[in-house]
Amino acid sequence: MANGNKSKNIYFLGAASFFTDISSEMVFSALPLFITSVLGAGKEVLGLIEAIADSFSSLLDIFIGFASDRQESRKGFVLLGYGLSFLSKFGIALSSAWQSVLLFRASDRLGKSIRTAPRDAIIASSAKKGNLGQAFGLHRAMDTAGAIVGPAAAYLVLLHAGSGEEGLRSVLYLSLLPALLAVLIIWKFVKEKSGKARSQGFRLRPSKSAFLRKLSSLPKGFKRFLLVSCFFSLSYFSFAFMLARASELGVPAHDIMLLYAIFNVAYLLASVPAGWVSDRIGGKTAIALSFFLYALALAGFSFLSDFAHLAALFALCGIFASADESANKAYISSIAGERSAATALGAYSSAVGLFYLPANLAAGLVWSAAGAPAAFLLAALIAFASGIAMLKFA
Repeated sequence: MANGNKSKNIYFLGAASFFTDISSEMVFSALPLFITSVLGAGKEVLGLIEAIADSFSSLLDIFIGFASDRQESRKGFVLLGYGLSFLSKFGIALSSAWQSVLLFRASDRLGKSIRTAPRDAIIASSAKKGNLGQAFGLHRAMDTAGAIVGPAAAYLVLLHAGSGEEGLRSVLYLSLLPALLAVLIIWKFVKEKSGKARSQGFRLRPSKSAFLRKLSSLPKGFKRFLLVSCFFSLSYFSFAFMLARASELGVPAHDIMLLYAIFNVAYLLASVPAGWVSDRIGGKTAIALSFFLYALALAGFSFLSDFAHLAALFALCGIFASADESANKAYISSIAGERSAATALGAYSSAVGLFYLPANLAAGLVWSAAGAPAAFLLAALIAFASGIAMLKFA
């Protein structure tokens, strides 16, 4: 595949992520209120749903990453993942009980698991040498542009249809259109080089011995980095809790959408600069700084006072999310090398995903038992300790 076509993949994948995030963020911004207000579930149920969903988002990453490395064929995985997420969102819109939301939310995140590592490996192989951080930052910027449009669209729908069940379900149904557009972009425009392994067909089941050899070949530095990242993940509960915190403080539903838009604007504006900084100061240092930033934001959610305070914290979370993702993916891709990039990215996602389950469950239980400040402060302490560990031990 010509170099020009390779670089176009970054933009087409960014466009698919743009439309997917419009859809996903419309759903996600409405979901905490839909679960608690329309379906009548409590914070512990919200924690359970997000815990399982976040775990499912990483469940297969390591196996999918390895399979796509082995076959040198990634597009099929990406297309399947986006397609499954589209169908799952339709199921959420039809749900009348929190148990069905749990099922479809998990399958939506399973779609994310199937597509993420192969998609990121396509981006890594399409980027110019020395510009990995910027390539991932550009993709993240396009992705996050969709994440701004999504909550804004949900805000307009709720203003028109109201914040009750009718308005919330309208948001969920309208989210289906951009999700379908993303699938069509992947199918029509994303290209990859033809390789000898593509003739083997689309397979999810790799050889066990080859899989173990691939894992054992990953650098020792990556394994130390992964250990610290897993510890940090204990603090990384779902953003739904921050939206629920705003609701608990009496912020109206449509204004919660504005707060989420602020988060995504900050995310977008920080994406390319965060990638540039990561390329200049080194991945580990950039990741550690993002952990400290997250700890500061979490502590702030424990001592809220007014809407302006909330808006600043949501912006801070957006800067953290952008810096954390760009730096992590660039660092992992650089130490693993092109032929093992998807395996390493998948191993990272699967490993940290295992810790999202206890992190979200614990957040929901601590919140129910001791209040929101206790849940946020505990997570802040873990995040701060993780930043120190990343600098000293990874």
